[in-house]
Formats: sequence, C-alpha cells, structure tokens
Amino acid sequence: MLPLEQLQQVVGADHVLSTPSEMFVYECDGLTHLRSRPGAVVLPATTLEVSAVVGLLASANVPFVARGAGTGLSAGALCPEGGVIIELVRLNRVLAVDGGNRLAVVECGVTNAAVSAAALPYGLFYAPDPSSQIACTIGGNLAENAGGPHCFKYGSTARHVQALTAVLPDGQVARYGSMLADEPGLDLVGLLVGSEGTCAIMTEATLKLMPIPEAVETLLAAFDSVERACDAVRRIIARGLEPSALEILDRLTIEAVEASVYAAGYPRDAGAVLLVEFDGGAEQVREAADRVEELCAGMETLSLERARDEQHRLRLWKGRKGAFGAMGRLAPDLYVQDAVVPRSRLPDVLAQVIEIGREYGLKLSNVFHAGDGNLHPNVSYDRRDPDETRRVIEAGARILKACVDAGGTLSGEHGIGLEKRDYMHYVFNEDDLDKMRQVRDAFNRRSLLNPDKVLPATRSCVEARSKPGSLDLPEPS
Repeated sequence: MLPLEQLQQVVGADHVLSTPSEMFVYECDGLTHLRSRPGAVVLPATTLEVSAVVGLLASANVPFVARGAGTGLSAGALCPEGGVIIELVRLNRVLAVDGGNRLAVVECGVTNAAVSAAALPYGLFYAPDPSSQIACTIGGNLAENAGGPHCFKYGSTARHVQALTAVLPDGQVARYGSMLADEPGLDLVGLLVGSEGTCAIMTEATLKLMPIPEAVETLLAAFDSVERACDAVRRIIARGLEPSALEILDRLTIEAVEASVYAAGYPRDAGAVLLVEFDGGAEQVREAADRVEELCAGMETLSLERARDEQHRLRLWKGRKGAFGAMGRLAPDLYVQDAVVPRSRLPDVLAQVIEIGREYGLKLSNVFHAGDGNLHPNVSYDRRDPDETRRVIEAGARILKACVDAGGTLSGEHGIGLEKRDYMHYVFNEDDLDKMRQVRDAFNRRSLLNPDKVLPATRSCVEARSKPGSLDLPEPS
C-alpha cells in the first residue's frame, strides 16, 4: 500500500503525483521501448525530504527509483509497476563555488551545463559534457558515470567528483569523501559513481572544476567514408597529438542534422565528418591544429574547415551536440546503442554494425566518440510496430556481442540499466557477477532501491524477478 498521505505531509500535496495522466510521463526514460508505470511520483526539495520519503517507502516495503531529467538511454530510471519514483529536479541549487580550490558543491538536480555556467565567473568549467548537458542532471551523470565528447582528454564523471551526500535505502543520510584531494580508506565515492542508483540516492556532490583553457582550436574534416575518418583518428593519435575531442558522424547522421534545426553546415556529400578539438596553451594548440591540417591534406580529404572564432566553433559543434535530437526526423523512436571497442578495431566493428543493420532491414546511423572507441549506433524505428521493435532489440544484442568479441565491452557511458542487464554474461562470469551483487547488497540488501537493474538474477534467485513490485519485462532475444 502506497503511503500517499504520509508522503504528502513530507513534501506537500502538490509534489506527490499519482493520477494516470501524470504517471504516463514517467513510464520510460530516453529508451522508449521499455516501459513501466509507477504508482506515484514524489518530488522532494531537500536531502532531508529525500531521507524522509525513503524512510516511509522502506517501512512500507514499497520499491522506489531515483530519477533526474529522464534523459537516460538504458531504462535505468524505469520504476516497477506500483512503485514510487523519487524525482530530484527540485534539488536544483548550486550551493557553493570555491574558485581557490576549484570545487563546486551542487545539488543533484542541477543540470550539467549549469555547473559550468556557475563556474564561469571564476575562470573555471566542469569538464564532463554529455550531448544532453543542457537537460541532463548531475545525479544522472553520477549514476551512469557519464562521459561526453571531451572525455577523451578529461575522462568521465568519476574523475571529477570529490565528495557525495547520499541517502541510503533505509533513509539514513551518509557523506563520502571530503574537501581533501586524498583521503585514507575505501573509495566509496568511486564505488557509488557508476552504480546506476542501485546502492544509494545521491543528493549533493562536490565536483572538481578545471581552468578554462587559454586557447581552443576546432577543425572539421570531411571524408568519403567512415573508414577513412577512422584512419585519420588513428594517424592523429599515432603522431602523439592529444586532442580534447575526436568525434565522427556518418552520412545518414549528417543528412538528418543538416535537415534539422541543428544544421551546422556539414558537407552533405561526405561519407563521414571528423570533428577534432584541441585546448590548452595557445602556441601548443595552434601547432597541433596545424599538424592535423597537414595530415588531412595528405589523405584526400573532401574538405577541411577550421573554426575562425568562438561563434564558428559553436556552429561546428551544434550538429554533433544535436545529432540525437535530429534523428527525430527519421522515425518516431530512436534506439541509441552504447558499446566500446579498441580504437584499432573501429573500422572492422563498424562494418559489422552496418551489416547487422542491413540484415535486419533497419535504418541505422553512427555517431561516436572515436578517440576512445565509444560507439553509438543509432536505430531509427517505430515502436508501435512490434515486428520492427523485435528486430531492433535482436540487432542490438548482435551489435553488443560483436563489440565484446572484438575485445570491447557493453557500455561506455549510458550504463547497463535494464537494457543490457541480461547481456552482462557476455563480459562477466557468474563469480564476477556474484561479487558485484555482494557489494550492492551491502547497501541495498532488500533490493527496494532501483530493483532488477544492472545485475541479472542468478538461477538460484529467479524468484526475485517475480517478487511484488519487480519489473516483469520480456527477456532479450
């Protein structure tokens, strides 16, 4: 039984939602073919309110899931039927910016881009930059260990977190890490970042900031094929250059972008474009960009564009940042895959990905972080068509297996969630998975917090999949 009246007493009646029309909004995240309707949504405004809400739900034995902006792409914020979503968007304050120590203390409903905006007057910025950064929240970034185009140089979210405030599954408030750069003991901050909301609900974070670079150089090179663009990436890195970003978009992505509000002036006749960016000291950056121009000139590049100023640079990035949104022109729904392969295997794996798309008769495009081999095959489809949806899911499984067989892994930044949960055996044996379960259970023994995510049930624990409130979704093919 949902304790609705008690929840209303904690957060106010206006901040407890439970009507069918209100619940419809929360049936899924950015992965639209997996859906489950919660029993209620609660919107607390402080860590103490989150603590009180969690305590009530734990006492009532009601499963619950934390959610931010709903931009996730692995069904990580999906709630069990009848469970409760704890929506954190009201925890949206930047609490402090410490310019001297290059730190920002923020609540976890703050958007990613807002952190850099708050740090700007101090000459600082927050490095992780997912494509959804104007909408996605820090809480979601922490849960999924989000990356973005510039993680090739700066690393993913985990490298930029100093301390956390979290609400444990029984309602207790805990704090991990400190203002010190190094602290003895277990790295529980590192454990929670990337745990996908299965261990605790993070409500505040102390984030590390970076100095705004003295100079930035951005180049866009057009090639006749994705393979040639990948070869350019290989050559850039082989020459010892250190870009902050190396991004590739294929022909179908270019066509979608250029037909949308995100049009960036990419050459429509290109088989692929490569976006290269350097930042740092002015002389070093200029020299690196010159060397890329020289390299591309020797590769029969279709065209090469170098940003003249900041406005031009932002235009070149506009298409990349808006690529997923532009896919809405191709079909009503988008399935964004997320796997990582060794950089040297990019051309081979991409050829397999394209062939899988053809085999299943799907509209498949590619936009990806080429520098670290993080692939994002995108399938544009209509989830109202059951047969097409089946083919999308089956093709996704084939793509993941191809990436793992090439020496890669299941996810670079979108997480496992429900989408890839039952593919974890592609990478881990049962002993590995059992150790992960032990760590999760140390925090979340009753599995009320974000149940059924990340780790598949063992054969001896299949009954856990049918416990009250658990998600009952079709098995992947």
